[in-house]
Amino acid sequence: MLEFVLRNYTNFNARALRNALLAYWDHIESGGRMFWAMAGAMSSAQIGITLAPAIRAGLVHGLSVTGANLEESLFRLVAHDHYKDFPDYRYFTKDDDTRILNDRMRRVTDTSIPEDEAFRAVEKYLVPMWKQANATGERRFWHEYFYELVQMIEPALCQGEPEECWLLAAARAQLPMVVPGYEDSTFGNIFAAHVKMGECSAAIAKSGIEAMAAFYDSYEQLSAGAGVGFFQIGGGIAGDFPICVVPSVKYDLERPVSPWAYFCQISDSTTSYGSYSGATPNEKITWDKLTADTPMFVIESDATLVVPLMLSALLECRRDPAAARALIADGSGANSR
Repeated sequence: MLEFVLRNYTNFNARALRNALLAYWDHIESGGRMFWAMAGAMSSAQIGITLAPAIRAGLVHGLSVTGANLEESLFRLVAHDHYKDFPDYRYFTKDDDTRILNDRMRRVTDTSIPEDEAFRAVEKYLVPMWKQANATGERRFWHEYFYELVQMIEPALCQGEPEECWLLAAARAQLPMVVPGYEDSTFGNIFAAHVKMGECSAAIAKSGIEAMAAFYDSYEQLSAGAGVGFFQIGGGIAGDFPICVVPSVKYDLERPVSPWAYFCQISDSTTSYGSYSGATPNEKITWDKLTADTPMFVIESDATLVVPLMLSALLECRRDPAAARALIADGSGANSR
């Protein structure tokens, strides 16, 4: 895969992908770490096939994910065989989608999450965990409930491949994680309902403010040594929340802080007015999130195409660093780098 990228990805978005890949590997080889921000519905798109091995290989060292991505990684593990795909979704009518609703499926573009085998099956485990925390006065970050649950699941209950579940890989590695805006997810809604019914207190789930306060310390650890890079899929709160830690430490805590050591965003949003997803990396310099010296890349493409390709090449580099260095030094396509 690395040789293919070096030989063929020489211009336009392909060049951006190749250069971002090489800079990512340079950063890892120099002892650096990489923090991922993941928006969208990447878990439903089965990003875990390559992300889980990347976590185990030490190519990913922390995550910021939407509440939907968090729970949908778990859904893919326990209910994979019950998902339905709809490759002709572009031609659906409202009646077609109403039939999907009545079949108790929840469509995400061309696939769908099964209500009973995913949401309701997980609910049977997660709600008692909340109630237990409420009874004991325990408080956790949102992802910590999922970290515990995903490691409790017996292999016999897994329909998806456990080795392709990125949530399980992250839980086993105890990667630092933030889940900003987790309220905007199915289980965020379910949690709110149980709070409204008086069955548990909202306080058992730590707030976003507490998440940022804890992330100050996580960032200090991640950025030690060769520093930590920022690899972003999509835009919105999953990206903006963690990247703000640098200026917040500098201006609000008034402490020394290492800047982000790398930045790459994969987005199909075009550059636009006032859009975070469509903002160029240079704009982040003015907010002191990045510096003029930060290696910056924007790949304007579909992350479901780009990410598996990049991770496959990075896993190849990790398996045989000497061969990777030789390929890169050989200069395949280097005249366009």
